[in-house]
Amino acid sequence: MLVEDDPSIRLLLRDMLSTFGVEKIVTVSDGTKAFPELRQFPADIVITNWVMEPLDGLEFTRIVRNQPDSPNPFVPIIMLTSQGAFDRVQEARDNGVTEFLVKPVTAQALYTRIANVTQKPRQFVRASEYFGPDR
Repeated sequence: MLVEDDPSIRLLLRDMLSTFGVEKIVTVSDGTKAFPELRQFPADIVITNWVMEPLDGLEFTRIVRNQPDSPNPFVPIIMLTSQGAFDRVQEARDNGVTEFLVKPVTAQALYTRIANVTQKPRQFVRASEYFGPDR
């Protein structure tokens, strides 16, 4: 599943994924559409932009990880953002993001993140204030 509000970036990422051999790709424009779609489409990976309205990628990640009715709280989530400062990476990690990718995205960087979540999956941990991949 690809969650991106910018149509041109959504198309670019979709094309990259198709080049990698991904055949079934569902795209949505924000987190409010993504969560219900996740119930209909059992995604193996979610790639989401951070900054979107009305529901951003970070809040979407929190919902996927923590809602009792989440269809797949264990789905790997790759966060895309144009802001790669260390505190942003740390915030994403602390909210359950599996991998982090700074825009502009290259095909190699995207492929590497996908390979990381598929070939080296991390165990999930549950603590009083956190649920997500082992940090």
